[in-house]
Amino acid sequence: MLDRIYLDWNATTPLRPEAREAMAAAWDLSGNPSSVHAEGRHARRLVEEARARVAGAVGASPRNLVFTSGGTEANALALTPGLRRGSGTPVERLLVSAIEHASVLSGGRFAAEAIEQVGVIRAGLLDLDRLRAMLAGGAPALVSVMLANNETGALQPVGEAAEIVHQAGGLLHVDTIQAFGKIPFDINDLAADLVTLSAHKIGGPKGVGALILADGVLGLEPVLRGGGQELGRRAGTENVAGIAGFGAAAQAAMVTLEHDAARLGALRSRLEGGLRRTPGIIVFSGEVPRLPNTVLFTIPGLRAETAVIGFDLAGIAVSSGSACSSGKVQPSHVLEAMGFGPELAQGAVRLSLGWSTTSRDVDRCLEAWLKLAGTLRKDSDETLLERF
Repeated sequence: MLDRIYLDWNATTPLRPEAREAMAAAWDLSGNPSSVHAEGRHARRLVEEARARVAGAVGASPRNLVFTSGGTEANALALTPGLRRGSGTPVERLLVSAIEHASVLSGGRFAAEAIEQVGVIRAGLLDLDRLRAMLAGGAPALVSVMLANNETGALQPVGEAAEIVHQAGGLLHVDTIQAFGKIPFDINDLAADLVTLSAHKIGGPKGVGALILADGVLGLEPVLRGGGQELGRRAGTENVAGIAGFGAAAQAAMVTLEHDAARLGALRSRLEGGLRRTPGIIVFSGEVPRLPNTVLFTIPGLRAETAVIGFDLAGIAVSSGSACSSGKVQPSHVLEAMGFGPELAQGAVRLSLGWSTTSRDVDRCLEAWLKLAGTLRKDSDETLLERF
């Protein structure tokens, strides 16, 4: 039996050996990082070393990084009414792009009436003209735009958005969770005021994330209150082992980042070349810059859940979109925002590659797709299962 192939790296990644080793060492510690004795100081040292590694990976100051339980909590913490820069006017409303992760679309702690969505153009990029119009003349806003979309992989025009937002007196939050470890970026070049990260997208453990604030951003109110950890910005004893794994994964990811991006880009091109031989195939956001590892595609009449089952039975793990919603039979909100109707939005299949993906994996994926493509348009899940 052939080994299984994992092509769902945008959902989560395998644990890097460096992260596993760092976590194993941390598990042996008995001290609380808030304690002043030697055991506590040792645990604190691991936390601060990891903080420096994660912050350094994106050009941030360690003192501005807040560890959280994951990307969802980091986004919720970032979306805080009343944020401001220095003595500037606090933000009163929230604008989010229509293709954001559910944890951003929910609006954090903003009231529902204070939240508005900014549309995207057909290619899946933020509509900058619409953003400019929505900011004009209104109260100061916090704007949230992801760096890379988790479904299409499309890289958003964050730099242009930052200029528009700051000219209007607002602040910019950038969810970089899907881009982190896949493409190089510096938060200073992004001109972002708040940035969120997650460990398990880069080979770290699940359940650890981070929020980074730019210098001068004030007004952050903690979601969790208690013992004053993380300089009072997030209460609760730190997850020392998870944080240590996050730091080790960040450091390891940066070492091979440029090489991995180039290699995966070549593999993605090979994969897309094979997919495009299928009559009627649509590759979403294929005409704009994307993450080098991501392909989202469909053919008219395709049922994504049926395709995912077919790939799985062929020994290949793929996704029908965001892992946070792929268990639900519903059209992709990202594709609907891009103007695609339910017939196509409910049939999208995402293939995402990672550091262990090989050309052989790509070829096996294409073989499986060619076998499935002729039968998927109208077959039910039950019929497909019978075929295998």
